Formats: sequence, structure tokens, C-alpha cells
Amino acid sequence: MKGLEDRVESLDWTSLLDELDEVGGSQSTHPILHPSECRALADLYEHETLFRATVDMAPRHYGSGQYRYFEYPLPGPIAQLRSMFYVKLVPVAREWAERLGRPAPWPDTLDEWLTMCHSAGQLRPTPLLLRYGPGDWNALHRDLYGELVFPLQVVIGLDEPAADYEGGEFLLVEQRARMQSRGTATMLRQGHAFVFTTSDRPVESARGWSAAPMRHGVSTVRSGERRTLGLVLHDAE
Repeated sequence: MKGLEDRVESLDWTSLLDELDEVGGSQSTHPILHPSECRALADLYEHETLFRATVDMAPRHYGSGQYRYFEYPLPGPIAQLRSMFYVKLVPVAREWAERLGRPAPWPDTLDEWLTMCHSAGQLRPTPLLLRYGPGDWNALHRDLYGELVFPLQVVIGLDEPAADYEGGEFLLVEQRARMQSRGTATMLRQGHAFVFTTSDRPVESARGWSAAPMRHGVSTVRSGERRTLGLVLHDAE
């Protein structure tokens, strides 16, 4: 059985990054987590000491459902996945910044980047587990958390659509200047990684590159239980 690093490395990164560049989000063609690993991660939700905060979405008008932010130190597989995806995505972050004429402050490794976040007062870890039941949903939003932002993030499905739940598509909505919004809906396969933009992405036009704002959310779960692991690649104030 391949280790996590080998599984992430063996993804079809060319296709994944091409689609990410085209629409702002892309799902891996094969899983990076086995079903048993998905269940083990989902089961961490019941261990409250692993988390720094629990958020009930409905009272905050975020939608309906619940999520929990992990506390440091992160569980080993989550820390490993976060670090590996950062290394794979930092070249994209820098390229997008160059197109948009923005600074590209991201160093080569996640540890260096998190040191920068912590020096700026962004000390709280942001990886999280999300749990949705029948009727639950997530409003369109962005995961920013402070001045320092990594422009890409990852969500990994921990349950299998159609078998474990119905509905609950992952939603991306892009707004371009003087145009109607464009939406994309994706069923997150169990163990598959979906990489998407945190805030906006570069879009080419006759006048050059511009930033197209994007938000993400989850459609209503019609039945069953939908759980995911979110890997935000910057920490929070």
C-alpha cells in the first residue's frame, strides 16, 4: 500500500492544475485516502480534545450543520497532507500573483509560511472537519481569517455520495466583471481531494488579467451524512 506522500505525488497534477486554472477548482482523478482512512478521520470528530472550536452554522446564518477546527498539534495525517498540498500548490499561487501583479509572499515550505502567519498574529490552526445531515447546507463564503491568505485550499470527501448521502454537492460560484455569475457543482468522491481557489482567480480578457471573485459552499444534503476534511493553508487571527 502506498504511503500518503506517494499517493499525493502520483496524482495527475498536470490535469488537476489545468482544470484548476480553467474554472477555479478541480477534483483528483483517484483517491488519496482509502475508505478505512476516511472513516478514521471522520471518527476524530467525536474526540473533542482535538479541537479548538465547534461552530453550529444555523445561529450564525452560515447555513445548517456543524464543523470543528483542530487544535495544534494536528493529527499526523492531517499535518502531512497540509504540508504536501502546500508544496504542490505554492507554484500556482506564485504564478497567479504574477498574472495579477500582486506580491507573492509564500515561501517554499508550509512551516516557513505558518511562521509568517504566526508572526502576524494569525496563530489559530484552520484545518477542520465538517459534518452535514439531512437538510443541512453551507452558504457561499470565503475562508480568509486574516491579512495573510494562501489563495488555494483543499477539501477531501470522507463519505461516498449515493451510498452514504444524497445531495450535498460542493459549489463554486465565480463573478466576473459585467457578466452573470457562473456556478460549478461537484460531487466529492470518498477519499478524493478537491483543490479550489480561496478568494479569487486570474481571468484573462482583452485588457489583460483581472481577478474574478469566487465563493464556495455546499448544496442541501437530502439524506444521509456527509463529512469532509478541510485544509486551509493559512492560520487564523
